[in-house]
Amino acid sequence: MLAATAVRLAVPSRILVDQLDLTIAAGECWAVLGPNGAGKSSLLHALAGLRRVDSGAITLDGRPIDQRPRRDVARRIGILLQEETESFWGTVLEYALLGRMPHERALFGTDSADEEVARAALVEVDLGTRLAQPYRSLSGGERQRARLAQLLTQAPDVWLLDEPLTHLDLGHQLAVMRLVRTLIGSGRTVVMAMHEPLWAARVCAHALLLYDSGGFRLGPAQEVLTREHLEALYRCRLEPAASGSLPLFLPDLS
Repeated sequence: MLAATAVRLAVPSRILVDQLDLTIAAGECWAVLGPNGAGKSSLLHALAGLRRVDSGAITLDGRPIDQRPRRDVARRIGILLQEETESFWGTVLEYALLGRMPHERALFGTDSADEEVARAALVEVDLGTRLAQPYRSLSGGERQRARLAQLLTQAPDVWLLDEPLTHLDLGHQLAVMRLVRTLIGSGRTVVMAMHEPLWAARVCAHALLLYDSGGFRLGPAQEVLTREHLEALYRCRLEPAASGSLPLFLPDLS
Protein backbone atom coordinates (compact mmCIF):
# COMPACT_ATOMS: atom_id res chain seq x y z
CA MET A 1 0.00 0.00 0.00
CA LEU A 2 1.25 3.46 -0.97
CA ALA A 3 0.09 6.38 1.16
CA ALA A 4 0.52 10.11 1.60
CA THR A 5 -0.21 11.53 5.05
CA ALA A 6 -0.69 15.27 5.60
CA VAL A 7 1.61 15.90 2.63
CA ARG A 8 2.56 19.42 1.64
CA LEU A 9 4.44 20.19 -1.58
CA ALA A 10 5.58 23.67 -2.49
CA VAL A 11 7.72 25.59 -4.92
CA PRO A 12 9.10 29.08 -4.29
CA SER A 13 6.22 31.48 -3.51
CA ARG A 14 3.50 28.88 -4.15
CA ILE A 15 1.95 25.84 -2.45
CA LEU A 16 1.13 23.00 -4.83
CA VAL A 17 -0.79 20.76 -2.45
CA ASP A 18 -1.40 21.03 1.27
CA GLN A 19 -2.47 18.45 3.89
CA LEU A 20 -3.07 15.70 1.35
CA ASP A 21 -4.16 12.35 2.80
CA LEU A 22 -4.16 9.68 0.10
CA THR A 23 -4.22 5.88 0.43
CA ILE A 24 -3.66 3.79 -2.70
CA ALA A 25 -4.28 0.07 -2.34
CA ALA A 26 -3.09 -2.81 -4.50
CA GLY A 27 -5.16 -3.22 -7.65
CA GLU A 28 -6.46 0.37 -7.62
CA CYS A 29 -6.22 2.78 -10.53
CA TRP A 30 -6.10 6.51 -9.76
CA ALA A 31 -6.26 9.42 -12.17
CA VAL A 32 -4.57 12.67 -11.12
CA LEU A 33 -5.95 15.64 -13.02
CA GLY A 34 -5.35 19.36 -12.85
CA PRO A 35 -4.32 22.41 -14.84
CA ASN A 36 -0.74 23.01 -15.93
CA GLY A 37 1.48 23.72 -12.94
CA ALA A 38 -0.94 22.34 -10.36
CA GLY A 39 1.62 19.82 -9.04
CA LYS A 40 0.72 16.54 -10.74
CA SER A 41 4.30 15.66 -11.67
CA SER A 42 5.64 16.84 -8.31
CA LEU A 43 3.20 14.57 -6.50
CA LEU A 44 4.19 11.54 -8.59
CA HIS A 45 7.86 12.27 -7.93
CA ALA A 46 7.14 12.42 -4.19
CA LEU A 47 5.20 9.14 -4.31
CA ALA A 48 8.20 7.53 -6.04
CA GLY A 49 10.62 8.86 -3.45
CA LEU A 50 12.34 11.12 -6.01
CA ARG A 51 11.32 14.34 -4.26
CA ARG A 52 11.14 15.14 -0.56
CA VAL A 53 7.86 16.45 0.76
CA ASP A 54 7.87 19.81 2.52
CA SER A 55 5.89 18.27 5.37
CA GLY A 56 4.00 15.07 6.02
CA ALA A 57 5.10 11.61 4.90
CA ILE A 58 5.02 9.16 2.00
CA THR A 59 4.93 5.51 3.10
CA LEU A 60 5.12 2.19 1.29
CA ASP A 61 3.52 -0.64 3.26
CA GLY A 62 3.62 1.55 6.35
CA ARG A 63 7.32 2.41 6.18
CA PRO A 64 8.57 5.88 5.16
CA ILE A 65 9.75 5.66 1.59
CA ASP A 66 12.87 7.71 2.28
CA GLN A 67 13.97 5.12 4.85
CA ARG A 68 13.87 2.25 2.35
CA PRO A 69 16.93 1.26 0.27
CA ARG A 70 16.66 2.77 -3.21
CA ARG A 71 17.06 -0.65 -4.83
CA ASP A 72 14.10 -1.94 -2.83
CA VAL A 73 11.98 1.04 -3.86
CA ALA A 74 12.99 0.54 -7.51
CA ARG A 75 11.81 -3.07 -7.36
CA ARG A 76 8.44 -2.01 -5.99
CA ILE A 77 7.74 1.32 -7.72
CA GLY A 78 8.21 2.30 -11.35
CA ILE A 79 7.71 5.80 -12.73
CA LEU A 80 7.21 7.05 -16.25
CA LEU A 81 8.69 10.54 -16.22
CA GLN A 82 7.15 13.31 -18.29
CA GLU A 83 10.50 14.37 -19.74
CA GLU A 84 13.91 12.85 -20.45
CA THR A 85 16.96 14.94 -19.69
CA GLU A 86 19.22 13.01 -22.08
CA SER A 87 18.80 10.78 -25.11
CA PHE A 88 19.92 7.18 -24.60
CA TRP A 89 22.88 6.15 -26.76
CA GLY A 90 22.05 2.43 -27.28
CA THR A 91 19.49 0.30 -29.05
CA VAL A 92 15.80 -0.03 -28.28
CA LEU A 93 16.41 -3.44 -26.67
CA GLU A 94 19.23 -2.07 -24.52
CA TYR A 95 16.96 0.78 -23.44
CA ALA A 96 14.22 -1.63 -22.34
CA LEU A 97 16.81 -3.74 -20.50
CA LEU A 98 17.55 -0.81 -18.18
CA GLY A 99 14.33 -1.80 -16.42
CA ARG A 100 16.01 -4.94 -15.10
CA MET A 101 18.70 -3.06 -13.17
CA PRO A 102 16.90 -3.33 -9.78
CA HIS A 103 16.62 -7.10 -10.32
CA GLU A 104 20.11 -7.86 -11.66
CA ARG A 105 21.31 -11.34 -10.79
CA ALA A 106 24.22 -11.79 -13.20
CA LEU A 107 27.72 -10.69 -12.12
CA PHE A 108 28.13 -8.42 -15.13
CA GLY A 109 24.57 -7.07 -15.43
CA THR A 110 21.60 -8.55 -17.25
CA ASP A 111 21.42 -12.13 -18.51
CA SER A 112 19.48 -14.03 -21.19
CA ALA A 113 16.39 -14.31 -19.00
CA ASP A 114 16.35 -10.53 -18.56
CA GLU A 115 16.69 -10.10 -22.32
CA GLU A 116 13.68 -12.33 -22.91
CA VAL A 117 11.63 -10.19 -20.53
CA ALA A 118 12.68 -7.05 -22.40
CA ARG A 119 11.93 -8.57 -25.80
CA ALA A 120 8.45 -9.59 -24.66
CA ALA A 121 7.83 -6.11 -23.28
CA LEU A 122 8.78 -4.49 -26.59
CA VAL A 123 6.44 -6.83 -28.45
CA GLU A 124 3.70 -5.81 -25.98
CA VAL A 125 4.08 -2.13 -26.96
CA ASP A 126 4.31 -2.83 -30.70
CA LEU A 127 8.08 -2.34 -30.98
CA GLY A 128 9.03 -5.95 -31.52
CA THR A 129 10.55 -5.19 -34.92
CA ARG A 130 12.68 -2.29 -33.64
CA LEU A 131 14.95 -4.13 -31.19
CA ALA A 132 18.23 -3.26 -32.92
CA GLN A 133 17.23 0.27 -33.92
CA PRO A 134 19.03 3.13 -32.13
CA TYR A 135 16.76 4.56 -29.46
CA ARG A 136 17.66 8.09 -30.55
CA SER A 137 16.16 7.44 -33.98
CA LEU A 138 12.66 6.68 -32.63
CA SER A 139 9.79 9.12 -33.05
CA GLY A 140 8.22 10.78 -30.00
CA GLY A 141 5.39 8.24 -29.85
CA GLU A 142 7.78 5.32 -30.30
CA ARG A 143 9.98 6.61 -27.49
CA GLN A 144 6.95 6.84 -25.24
CA ARG A 145 6.13 3.21 -25.97
CA ALA A 146 9.77 2.20 -25.39
CA ARG A 147 9.62 3.88 -21.99
CA LEU A 148 6.50 1.88 -21.16
CA ALA A 149 8.35 -1.26 -22.28
CA GLN A 150 11.14 -0.38 -19.87
CA LEU A 151 8.55 -0.28 -17.06
CA LEU A 152 7.12 -3.62 -18.18
CA THR A 153 10.66 -4.99 -18.02
CA GLN A 154 11.08 -3.53 -14.54
CA ALA A 155 7.80 -5.20 -13.47
CA PRO A 156 7.05 -3.04 -10.40
CA ASP A 157 4.04 -3.45 -8.13
CA VAL A 158 3.20 0.26 -8.36
CA TRP A 159 3.10 2.13 -11.69
CA LEU A 160 3.30 5.94 -11.54
CA LEU A 161 2.61 7.27 -15.03
CA ASP A 162 3.14 10.95 -15.79
CA GLU A 163 1.04 11.70 -18.88
CA PRO A 164 1.35 8.19 -20.38
CA LEU A 165 -0.56 9.11 -23.56
CA THR A 166 1.82 11.89 -24.64
CA HIS A 167 2.72 11.68 -28.37
CA LEU A 168 0.56 8.57 -28.89
CA ASP A 169 -1.93 8.18 -31.73
CA LEU A 170 -5.44 7.03 -30.87
CA GLY A 171 -4.75 3.35 -31.53
CA HIS A 172 -1.74 3.29 -29.25
CA GLN A 173 -3.61 5.30 -26.60
CA LEU A 174 -6.19 2.52 -26.61
CA ALA A 175 -3.45 -0.11 -26.33
CA VAL A 176 -1.93 1.66 -23.31
CA MET A 177 -5.29 1.92 -21.56
CA ARG A 178 -5.88 -1.78 -22.20
CA LEU A 179 -2.45 -2.47 -20.71
CA VAL A 180 -3.43 -0.44 -17.64
CA ARG A 181 -6.58 -2.54 -17.24
CA THR A 182 -4.49 -5.70 -17.48
CA LEU A 183 -2.10 -4.41 -14.82
CA ILE A 184 -4.99 -3.61 -12.49
CA GLY A 185 -6.49 -7.03 -13.09
CA SER A 186 -3.22 -8.65 -12.04
CA GLY A 187 -3.17 -6.73 -8.75
CA ARG A 188 -0.80 -3.94 -9.77
CA THR A 189 -1.42 -0.38 -8.61
CA VAL A 190 -1.57 2.41 -11.20
CA VAL A 191 -1.54 6.18 -10.65
CA MET A 192 -1.72 8.32 -13.79
CA ALA A 193 -1.28 12.07 -14.11
CA MET A 194 -3.48 12.91 -17.07
CA HIS A 195 -5.00 15.66 -19.17
CA GLU A 196 -7.73 13.41 -20.57
CA PRO A 197 -10.84 13.24 -18.32
CA LEU A 198 -12.49 10.98 -20.91
CA TRP A 199 -9.87 8.25 -20.48
CA ALA A 200 -9.79 8.79 -16.73
CA ALA A 201 -13.53 8.19 -16.45
CA ARG A 202 -13.34 5.04 -18.57
CA VAL A 203 -10.36 3.38 -16.89
CA CYS A 204 -9.88 4.72 -13.34
CA ALA A 205 -12.09 3.89 -10.37
CA HIS A 206 -10.59 6.74 -8.31
CA ALA A 207 -9.63 10.32 -9.08
CA LEU A 208 -7.66 13.13 -7.47
CA LEU A 209 -8.15 16.68 -8.68
CA LEU A 210 -5.35 19.18 -7.95
CA TYR A 211 -6.28 22.85 -8.09
CA ASP A 212 -3.75 25.61 -8.69
CA SER A 213 -4.39 27.00 -5.20
CA GLY A 214 -3.02 24.06 -3.21
CA GLY A 215 -6.47 22.56 -2.77
CA PHE A 216 -7.60 19.14 -3.93
CA ARG A 217 -10.58 16.83 -4.22
CA LEU A 218 -10.43 13.03 -4.22
CA GLY A 219 -12.68 9.99 -4.13
CA PRO A 220 -14.52 7.55 -6.42
CA ALA A 221 -14.19 8.67 -10.03
CA GLN A 222 -17.94 8.87 -10.66
CA GLU A 223 -18.29 11.25 -7.69
CA VAL A 224 -15.24 13.37 -8.48
CA LEU A 225 -15.31 13.61 -12.29
CA THR A 226 -18.55 15.56 -12.47
CA ARG A 227 -19.32 18.45 -14.77
CA GLU A 228 -19.32 20.91 -11.87
CA HIS A 229 -15.96 19.75 -10.50
CA LEU A 230 -14.23 19.61 -13.89
CA GLU A 231 -15.48 23.05 -14.91
CA ALA A 232 -14.08 24.47 -11.68
CA LEU A 233 -10.80 22.59 -12.22
CA TYR A 234 -10.18 23.69 -15.81
CA ARG A 235 -12.08 27.01 -15.70
CA CYS A 236 -14.01 26.31 -18.86
CA ARG A 237 -17.56 25.30 -19.72
CA LEU A 238 -18.29 21.67 -20.55
CA GLU A 239 -21.18 19.89 -22.21
CA PRO A 240 -22.24 16.27 -21.61
CA ALA A 241 -21.28 13.59 -24.13
CA ALA A 242 -23.69 10.68 -24.60
CA SER A 243 -21.99 7.78 -22.85
CA GLY A 244 -24.48 5.76 -20.84
CA SER A 245 -23.49 5.76 -17.19
CA LEU A 246 -19.98 7.23 -17.61
CA PRO A 247 -19.47 10.90 -16.60
CA LEU A 248 -18.02 12.12 -19.93
CA PHE A 249 -17.87 15.77 -20.96
CA LEU A 250 -16.51 17.80 -23.88
CA PRO A 251 -15.41 21.44 -23.98
CA ASP A 252 -18.24 23.77 -24.95
CA LEU A 253 -17.14 25.62 -28.09
CA SER A 254 -20.05 28.06 -28.11
